[in-house]
Amino acid sequence: MSGIILTQNQTFIIGPIAKLLGYVMEGIFFCLDKIGIPNIGLAIILFTIVVNLLLMPFTIKQQKFSKLSAKMNPELQAIQAKYKNKKDNESMMRMNEETQAVYAKYGVSPTGSCVQLLIQMPILFALYRVIYAMPAYVGKIKEAFFPLVDKLIQQPGSSEFIQTFKDAAMFAGQFTNEAFTGGNTEYIQNTFIDVLNRASTTEWHSISDRFASLTGEVESTVAILERYNNFLGLNIGNSPSYMVHEAWETGSYLMLVVAFAVPVLSALTQWINTKLMPQAESNNNQDNPMASSMKTMNVMMPIMSAVFCYSFPAGMGIYWIAGSVVRSIQQVIINKHIDKMDMDEVIKQNVEKNKKKLEKRGVNAKMLNDYATMSTKSLASKPSAVSGMTQEEKDEAVRKSTEYYNNNAKQGSIASKANMVKQYNEKNNRK
Repeated sequence: MSGIILTQNQTFIIGPIAKLLGYVMEGIFFCLDKIGIPNIGLAIILFTIVVNLLLMPFTIKQQKFSKLSAKMNPELQAIQAKYKNKKDNESMMRMNEETQAVYAKYGVSPTGSCVQLLIQMPILFALYRVIYAMPAYVGKIKEAFFPLVDKLIQQPGSSEFIQTFKDAAMFAGQFTNEAFTGGNTEYIQNTFIDVLNRASTTEWHSISDRFASLTGEVESTVAILERYNNFLGLNIGNSPSYMVHEAWETGSYLMLVVAFAVPVLSALTQWINTKLMPQAESNNNQDNPMASSMKTMNVMMPIMSAVFCYSFPAGMGIYWIAGSVVRSIQQVIINKHIDKMDMDEVIKQNVEKNKKKLEKRGVNAKMLNDYATMSTKSLASKPSAVSGMTQEEKDEAVRKSTEYYNNNAKQGSIASKANMVKQYNEKNNRK
């Protein structure tokens, strides 16, 4: 049955990335199967390690930007304080000019951190999709559902029956799809497997109760899936919420502890991970809205992970825990690596790179850097910090920096709209 392609994610960008990551997951599971341990839990852990290693270069760049941000923040905050109560267009433009000059001084882009996150986000969403729908990407797991699925499809009322399963509503659109109602065999098979892949132990037993002739096939399929899903004695195909319900009915306190262990460990490892992340110096500034948002996120993320892991199959919890542990280890290594780096040398290299870019645009990089130094140091009551620049040179530096950032503003961005407003005002003033 390896030729069957299960329902895969077709979302723009995420779909193709998920397909590529699916090949990685299939390769990992294939190797585990060859050495006699075809285990989904172990495959998820190895898969998480591989993907995080692939993302390591982006993570390092992001952390370097965080370190540079810690050095820039006092200057940026001084500029914000200078224009705190000034909302007129001219003041806002001047604040933007001075802020951009500081970024140029350190040779970094204001969107440096965002770019790294934007690159990583589709990969992380795709990774989640692969783990969430393993049979769609791993042929060996998909094969476990046959011949049961083919025989179940032939049973009168089977489609309506499996739609009563707890998570079947997630696939409601597939049951009404033209391919399903039109009798497309492959599409119907995929839809049945999508639902059965999310079925709990009780729901699997209900199939035997409803269709007694399929008892043998159900038991055979369940046995294979339990072998794949057994991780440290835990069936990761079931959700912790289901395990708690089952433990409550059977009076198994051990199962109750194990069920709560997954969401608790998920929250704990997530919390440790946030603590290891570099904390900007501005995080202690209560007036900084970004710092306040980060603090709130650091509190909410562990709680959210616990809630999700309690409701989703335990396999997702394994992924969250493995991901947090891997990132924590990775973070310790990266922190040590970055702590050994000479940040002044990094800034120097960044400035040199940025200088070449600016000069191609006709901007005097030295003048722009001097203006940034003059602007921020004057805010700290050190007016004599920069000498040798006439007012005419300062104005020229501002004009050049404004021209550079306005010319490079993307169509529809805030910067481009601000530029349009400025041009409109200047046109009216000339009149």
